[in-house]
Amino acid sequence: MKKVNLYEYLSANEYPGRGIVLGRSADGEKMMIGYFIMGRSENSRNRVFVTEGEGIRTEAFDPSKLQDPSLIIYAPVRVLGENTIVTNGDQTDTIYDFMAEGKSFEDALRTREFEPDGPNYTPRISGVVHGDSYQLSILKSADGDPAASHRYFFDYSGALAGEGHVIHTYRENGNPIPSFEGEPVRVEMTDDFDAFGEKLWNALNEDNKVSLFVRAISLADGKTETRIYNKNK
Repeated sequence: MKKVNLYEYLSANEYPGRGIVLGRSADGEKMMIGYFIMGRSENSRNRVFVTEGEGIRTEAFDPSKLQDPSLIIYAPVRVLGENTIVTNGDQTDTIYDFMAEGKSFEDALRTREFEPDGPNYTPRISGVVHGDSYQLSILKSADGDPAASHRYFFDYSGALAGEGHVIHTYRENGNPIPSFEGEPVRVEMTDDFDAFGEKLWNALNEDNKVSLFVRAISLADGKTETRIYNKNK
């Protein structure tokens, strides 16, 4: 798969939903993480990212407008030792708990499936970064049929400088919304952390974007830089 420009790829899609970007900076010195959320309904758009420990959680921007919190309020990012976990739902906690017991990313996700939000049956996307390697996963219904759950895992050991992957919940806008298909998309990565965040935020559809989290992790000493972008301020 040829590397594509991350920002052009996302800007061409009105509604990729929620998405994870993982990769290694072009200078090879740090791992880069991006997680974004989008929304079409008032409930989905009524959110912000806030810091929680070394990670983040979602929070209602206007608590009086919060309807069903079950699939929109969660901790997208948690840190366990040298592992940074990022997901689009409460499976973050499942992965954290399993890995804390010495079990694997895959073990955790084999206990979970897609979200119970028919007719979309939104996929659960997850990732973990450890050193210069990362993993991604997507849990999907069987092409919209909730009778079966399909689990896909992708392992990128020894990430190459200037290369990353993006995975997102939806292929495109629709009704019902079609799930992402195929392997995570191979993308070019920059070495400028501020540009990574700004360009990624600007690439997301202005009407539908809600929040973005980006982090750079130094491979030399583990130090991190983090930025949060919220449309609601």
